Amino acid sequence: MSDSLPKKGWRPTRRQFLLGLGVGGTGAVALGLPALRLGVAEWFDKGDMPTPKGKLDPTVWFELFPDDRVRLHLPKVEMGQGVHTALAQIAAEELEVPWEQLEVVHASTSRGPVDSQGTSGSQTVVGLFTPLREVAATLREMLRAEAARQLSVPAASLVAAAGTFSVRDQPERKLRYGEVVAKHTGTWEVPEQAPALKPAKDFQLIGQSMPRVDMEAKLTGQPVYAYDQRLPGMLYGAVARPPRLGSTLRSAREGQAPQQPGVVAVVVEGDFAAVAAESRAQAYAALAHLELEWSEGESLQQADIEALTTVKEGEGVIVQDEGDAPAHLGRGKPLSAEYRTPIAAHAHLEPQAALVEVKPERVRVWMATQVPGSIRKQVAKALDREEESVELLPTYLGGGFGRRLDARPAIEAARLSRATGRPVHVGWNRTEEFRQGFFRPPTHHQLRASLDESGRVLAFEHQQASGDVIFSLIPEVAAAVLGADLGAWRGGSIRYAVAHRQARAQRVKLPVPTGTWRGLGLLANTFALESFMDELAHAAGEDPLAFRLKHLPEDELGRRWRKVLEAAASRAGWGTAAPEGRARGIACSMDVKTLVAQVAEVSVEGGRVRVHRFTSAVDCGLVINPDGAMAQVEGAVMMGLSSTLSERITVKQGQVEAENFHDYPLLTMADAPDVETVLVGEGDTPHGMGEPPMGPVAAAVANAVFTLTGKRLRSLPLRLG
Repeated sequence: MSDSLPKKGWRPTRRQFLLGLGVGGTGAVALGLPALRLGVAEWFDKGDMPTPKGKLDPTVWFELFPDDRVRLHLPKVEMGQGVHTALAQIAAEELEVPWEQLEVVHASTSRGPVDSQGTSGSQTVVGLFTPLREVAATLREMLRAEAARQLSVPAASLVAAAGTFSVRDQPERKLRYGEVVAKHTGTWEVPEQAPALKPAKDFQLIGQSMPRVDMEAKLTGQPVYAYDQRLPGMLYGAVARPPRLGSTLRSAREGQAPQQPGVVAVVVEGDFAAVAAESRAQAYAALAHLELEWSEGESLQQADIEALTTVKEGEGVIVQDEGDAPAHLGRGKPLSAEYRTPIAAHAHLEPQAALVEVKPERVRVWMATQVPGSIRKQVAKALDREEESVELLPTYLGGGFGRRLDARPAIEAARLSRATGRPVHVGWNRTEEFRQGFFRPPTHHQLRASLDESGRVLAFEHQQASGDVIFSLIPEVAAAVLGADLGAWRGGSIRYAVAHRQARAQRVKLPVPTGTWRGLGLLANTFALESFMDELAHAAGEDPLAFRLKHLPEDELGRRWRKVLEAAASRAGWGTAAPEGRARGIACSMDVKTLVAQVAEVSVEGGRVRVHRFTSAVDCGLVINPDGAMAQVEGAVMMGLSSTLSERITVKQGQVEAENFHDYPLLTMADAPDVETVLVGEGDTPHGMGEPPMGPVAAAVANAVFTLTGKRLRSLPLRLG
């Protein structure tokens, strides 16, 4: 089945496995716009993502070699989250091949399964769990049928194990998968129906902490990331960038740039002005010799952004509405509070980069991206080429977090390669990354609630204003129909059992480009909701854990929630005295069906919040790789703590102030707390894992700070005084 073997004829058309959202609109509109919005908001908030559909062709996913190696082409990109290992476990489980015989590679847009969703939303393992098992089981059964023919025995008499078929009562009669493939002639037939899958009780790889498939190569420096991609004869590109937010290029002339050392070409096309040179330093140096005229752009100040991002009473779209919250907020003991979160950068270690080679017959693009199919389409459009003539070859990502949806480096390199006839590499520098990218949007939250005489929450209201997240990715007409950016809203619904609850989302169009960030709105919304829940607990005179348990729904979700809350509290020592000078805070959230409860143990030293210990309990359903899941939690906790304690993008006179890590500090190794994680999931299907552990981090820390100091911090990053 490798390319070195004789070609096999497969019945289904290759590349039929399409992963699509498949969100229908015609029938839903008949429900009415408010109902549609509520339904979509509920669907998005719970993570009820549609499952992939389409026919499964094993040859798209797998290559089998005569020496028994199995190569798995995966459409999801590996950006450090360990997803290739988890997916390999799922495939190997059904295919019945030894772990060491499996090789995992990124699918390109010309070799491997098609993926129109990209790698995002904590949906990779969830979305591929069943389809990948089916395609692996289908391949196993195709091999079984061929092995039966070669051994002249009924297929049902063969036992598959460790990459070998053996006759049930004659174990000495056996064939390795590689032997079956090498001896096969003619056409492979794919069964019309996917075979039955293993019951969970028979799993041997799923649920085990298998070693990462990418670790050895990374430790020995073998993978080439996008920033380090090279081709013979390649050039380096640098692009003129607007000096302020909203500036556009009015006119451009080459000036003295073509005469600068190393410059091979200057390209001016409409609003695009760039240089291709023999070295990156020469390309950037030549930019200063272009004659450019920019429009003035925005004279925006930080206060302007905060003023824009402010809830306007009663405006926006209702995304949750149960009971009659407005009528009950004035009864009992009322409470209200406001919370804010700032603009934040992705701050991934590897800046954006792409290497593009444009030739008359084809275009090849090497890039670190979460959306290979989309980048391919955009490059083809920019070059006015047929999409089929462009191949996107994904590399490993030096961090993604939602930032790797940006097509600009690939389009820039493609334009320069077309102009020069040579491969061109465009790698953004750190200042471009901070000032020319897009950001996590700022948010403002207005919360109101009332407590009855027993200290129970009678009514709860959450109004939120945010810049765009997914609205920056979809047509404006779709945004207008939805009204509320459901990416910004993620995690914003009130999940406690409160009879009267209402949530409202307001879209803010900002002059600062904003978009996807890890967890979308989850961190910001949970910070506001779970901090306010802590305020309600203290107002009711109750322990914050007991108060939360008291307000859990009496259903399966409530049972799961109780389990994670009690697990986190037990591991963290909740209810016992914290070490001297420290206090604990608790918070929880639900995202893409995964429940997370976390306890932070903090101190305040010189007015600075210090987190010493951080405990998480997570129910993500079936755990594919416990070690990988724990690593996901630990990574999310560290990123969440960094955002909680340090990160904030500010704007001055229309320009992002940060230009590098010296003025956008991250959590340091010295500040990293002890992290403990308890996995309490159950069931036979997985839920999302990459983003949910971000949710409660900021609220857990803020709640601990309140317990310690009596000061309620309602803005990120958390600062005392």
